Amino acid sequence: MCPVRRWAYRSSITALDGADTVVSAITGFGGPDAAGARAVDGDGNIALIEAAEAAGVRHFVLLSVRRAGTGTPVLLFREKHRAEQRLGQVRMTGTIIRPTAYMETWIDVVGRPLVAAGRTRVFGRGCNPINFVSASDLAAITELAVIDPALHGTVIDATGPENLTMNELVETVRRVTGATGRVDHASPGMMRVLASALRFANPVLADQVRAGLLMDTADMRVAPEDRQTRFPSIPTTTLEEAVRQELTRAADPAAVPAPG
Repeated sequence: MCPVRRWAYRSSITALDGADTVVSAITGFGGPDAAGARAVDGDGNIALIEAAEAAGVRHFVLLSVRRAGTGTPVLLFREKHRAEQRLGQVRMTGTIIRPTAYMETWIDVVGRPLVAAGRTRVFGRGCNPINFVSASDLAAITELAVIDPALHGTVIDATGPENLTMNELVETVRRVTGATGRVDHASPGMMRVLASALRFANPVLADQVRAGLLMDTADMRVAPEDRQTRFPSIPTTTLEEAVRQELTRAADPAAVPAPG
């Protein structure tokens, strides 16, 4: 174990002293200061899992990602899978939650620039249906995974109520906020070249580009009724509701239609 990881491991054991359940929602994938999926989603989660086991934690809830696995070009998905595998090897009860794409993330990435600056960029053609889940819905599912013993030790798909394209996301932002402006598209070919060029210079951004390419080309749909069947007590947030919550303060209030 390297010195930095050993220090983090020992510090985590101290911090977890007396804890019964640990929920890990850490990620190094997004944001300007992201440390990277390998360092955070993989190594970081594994260090936390091992520290939790050493501290006597009984239940560990890991927020992973849908499509986590080895056969993917996206490092984030491979590193989440590596953490899942380690969780399956320890004595604690491990619960894995695999959310689809976060509504709020893509509202912020694609919708906010359109509202604030009158221009945005869609990564890819924007025609591929994607299942989006709200972070608030995911929080409710995670809470249930902690308190309901029937969910302990299971793998939970956290999905949203709609399969929508990025172009439909843009149109929802326009309809709700009244925003207008220019929408540019980065072609899949351009994205492949960019991901290759950034491989060593900026590996975090390169992985984000690869994820965007996957979202534009792979089957990202789910059956929305599956969520309602498994978690009927948890309300589902639609994309339109999430846009209202995230963006209407940035828009002209007079341009925002009333709900309903």
